Amino acid sequence: MGQSERADFDPVTMMLEVLDLDSGAARTTEDIFTGVSHPMPTGRIFGGQVLAQAIIAADRTTGDDRVPHSMHGYFLRPGDATRGLTLSVDRIHDGRSFSTRRTQAYQEGVPIFSMIASFEHEDPGLDHQAAPPAGITAPEDLVAASSVHPLSRRLLADSPIEVVHAEGGIYDGADGEPVAAQNVWMRTRRPIGDDPALHRAVLAYMSDLTIQESVLRAHGVAWSHPGLKVASLDHAMWWHRAARVDDWLLYAQESPSARGGRGLATGRIFTREGALVASVAQEIMVRVPTAG
Repeated sequence: MGQSERADFDPVTMMLEVLDLDSGAARTTEDIFTGVSHPMPTGRIFGGQVLAQAIIAADRTTGDDRVPHSMHGYFLRPGDATRGLTLSVDRIHDGRSFSTRRTQAYQEGVPIFSMIASFEHEDPGLDHQAAPPAGITAPEDLVAASSVHPLSRRLLADSPIEVVHAEGGIYDGADGEPVAAQNVWMRTRRPIGDDPALHRAVLAYMSDLTIQESVLRAHGVAWSHPGLKVASLDHAMWWHRAARVDDWLLYAQESPSARGGRGLATGRIFTREGALVASVAQEIMVRVPTAG
């Protein structure tokens, strides 16, 4: 029986439990946290989970007046979703306005993810933003997963994040003209409370969902393409404005380049009202076997 077939299964509770790290013994310059992973059909840890855990661990070592504004991370090795992980935080710098932290995630003593993040004490200053894309259909008017294969639909149902593609998903086919861009609505499947630190961490979790697809769409490649291999290499994120992740957010994504087995994807996340919440960039390894 799959997780989504259990009457008591709540994927949001599962995600929140995974993000609730345990604190270990702290030293002067380093703090240790431990965590677990939620199940994944591939057996590999979902990258967004490690991103969120790394931010939470780093955030716990900063003052209450500091919030994350940027992170840059590298996925070093595939993580095993059946095993626990350890997160080590180094307190690199604490200044009047900014704090810098390095977080490394380990399994069996081997690093699987490395991140540097910066936190700031927010002050008044210049304020402008890019406009959201125009003419995107509201999520309520889109039929989510209407043409998705039953297996893909089950995997989506097990996710704590509700995902609606404005241009249709590419799970089983990439219909239409190849284009290096897409727009995706996202939110958690139920409210998660009012803790702003948790909303920022879950936003990082969500930022790793679907962003790779702008690379695939540019070449008309679906996730079901035989022999397709995709792996995230690095991930960068900038938090601009506060937002609730249990309200609909629009993730506007595009791929400016792909070459040499690598593809670059960028994204901007907007509230439904048009406020720019975050910017994201990720490079992936992508291998697309050709016939013959």
